[in-house]
Amino acid sequence: MKVKWLLAPLLAASTFAAPAFGQISIMIGTPPPPVRYEVAPPVPQAGYVWVPGYWAPVQGQYVWYSGRWARPPYYGAAWRNPRWIHEDRGWRYSQGGWGPRDWHGHHGHGHAYGHRR
Repeated sequence: MKVKWLLAPLLAASTFAAPAFGQISIMIGTPPPPVRYEVAPPVPQAGYVWVPGYWAPVQGQYVWYSGRWARPPYYGAAWRNPRWIHEDRGWRYSQGGWGPRDWHGHHGHGHAYGHRR
């Protein structure tokens, strides 16, 4: 009986410890358009990271999301760009987002480590 009372709070707490980022994979038959070249405007303030624009699937079509400056959600967070992976059945969209620096073995383009010298 006591075991049930101890396990319930532990199980409930473990749901909050799970990573907040989920991976989305969507297949589309035609390749995405070329990435658009964007010039980053001046950084709005220290600590922001440039998040490049990308093509994302919306209702079976490609939609361009422009680049933007973003503040990392925590110190050490790295931005990983969304990407398109060519497979036999078409193009698979792999959602990007913020994660730890070594997240999936990629450093990403933007990082929140600062530039201490």
